[in-house]
Amino acid sequence: MHLPSTIGELKSSEFNEARVHHRSVKDEMRENLINKLERRQKVFTGIVGYDDSVVPQIVNALLSRHNFILLGLRGQAKSRILRELTGLLDERMPAIEGCEINDNPYAPICKACRLLIEEHSDQTPVTFISRDRRYVEKLATPDVTIADLIGDLDPIKAARGGHLLSDELTIHYGLLPRANRGVFAINELPDLASKVQVGLFNIMQEGDVQIKGYPIRMPLDVMLVFSANPEDYTARGKIITPLKDRIGSEINTHYPATVEEGIEITRQEAWLGRNGGKLNVPEFIIRAVEQIAFEARTDQRVDKRSGVSQRLPISAIENVISNAERRGLITGEPEIVPRISDIYAALPSITGKLELEYEGEQRGAANVARDLVKTAVGKTFEEYFAHVDCSEVIAWFNDGGAIRTSDTDSADLCMKSFRHVDGLIEAATRSGLAGKTDSQEMVAVCELILEGLHAHKKISRSEERGYAAAKAETRGKNFESFSRSRKIN
Repeated sequence: MHLPSTIGELKSSEFNEARVHHRSVKDEMRENLINKLERRQKVFTGIVGYDDSVVPQIVNALLSRHNFILLGLRGQAKSRILRELTGLLDERMPAIEGCEINDNPYAPICKACRLLIEEHSDQTPVTFISRDRRYVEKLATPDVTIADLIGDLDPIKAARGGHLLSDELTIHYGLLPRANRGVFAINELPDLASKVQVGLFNIMQEGDVQIKGYPIRMPLDVMLVFSANPEDYTARGKIITPLKDRIGSEINTHYPATVEEGIEITRQEAWLGRNGGKLNVPEFIIRAVEQIAFEARTDQRVDKRSGVSQRLPISAIENVISNAERRGLITGEPEIVPRISDIYAALPSITGKLELEYEGEQRGAANVARDLVKTAVGKTFEEYFAHVDCSEVIAWFNDGGAIRTSDTDSADLCMKSFRHVDGLIEAATRSGLAGKTDSQEMVAVCELILEGLHAHKKISRSEERGYAAAKAETRGKNFESFSRSRKIN
């Protein structure tokens, strides 16, 4: 498709429609949103669990032509949603070539562009800007200045052009003017200094600002969107009231409501496509990892104000798979199947995602994470084994049986040990979670049973991961702890 290269060509093209002349970016997004809704298309792709909560509120804000803010804890897809707003912009937009603020060829606000059009008229060159280039994002930090956000006077420009400092031609534009006719997003809004917030709402409301004491009129056409932590946003002194008053809609995000939604997000975001067809991740492993995040969000030892990011299960499942991959390299097994022991090996990817309260700090991040894994595996065990009889397994341990194993043991070595446990293979088979009794999936299911029984205090396990009867120590029975090499006591 041939695109116009001058204003004259632009006027005789499809871009000369009346609506293009003076249509604001908010009107443009509103029109494209309406088209999507009429065609029953998804407004945001890759956003899970928000269809009945967050998305309708965003749609209402866009239909109302509001600037809006997303309030939520870390890892709730706030930035992703803001970046996907570009999907509501036109595929391409005409602008005066070389303009720093993407000026509209039909209604320029930049003095340099107005002078250029006066000189060249219909021969003024134009360019086309893609929708991705119309999105500008800034992370708010206390050191952000008015010059960064709005602009500053450039003495060199003034000297070279022979202009007074108060002349508009001497301005070096900041991020906000450069987002003209597009979307400007500010993450963590309350971290902006108060004086910068004042300059921001002045631009939003009146379209003017003072730079170095000179009043500058800048009627920008920008969709302003923000994100913030709810606690910071409502705290006194964090954000000035006039700025809050000028934000049209406040929309609260949230974590996945169900484990199934969390699993869908994790599958979408985690790096699971490694080793081709050699990788086989059992569903109950993903469910157990996802359950860790749900347990952490309700645990009293974890700081609720900080939240538990959805990045926790994403990072954890990647680490779980990597530990299984490491085992495959050690044992020479071609197929990679993660086990429960791999989840414990992935603790380093969990501890860094937890902000702890005082009680948690006293307990230690590693111990808190280990407790969360144990609880999560226990709930996953309930999900799959609620109607499977494991009494024979418990009885074997109560009769003095004990085993120890390692996360680097091969599947054959594991099965050699598990076959000594009465009823273990049978219970795993009845669950329907594994096929052949000598498969790696069977090893993973057996580990789920043992760890699930331990989580429910039916059998005992030492810190070194040795399984035995739940009350072996009180009955005076000894058992060897779990070590790096598997043995049968």
